Amino acid sequence: MNDNPVKQEVTKFDKKKLKKTNTEERTHMPTKEIEEEKKAMQEAK
Repeated sequence: MNDNPVKQEVTKFDKKKLKKTNTEERTHMPTKEIEEEKKAMQEAK
């Protein structure tokens, strides 16, 4: 398994070449109106 080309590339990979990114976590809760619309749509089926 030592001749696996993917594994060789991973071991040669240089993390220093990666760009630094800022991530922002977003968690939007659906509003009551949206939940009511979804419920109405499901009941209509």
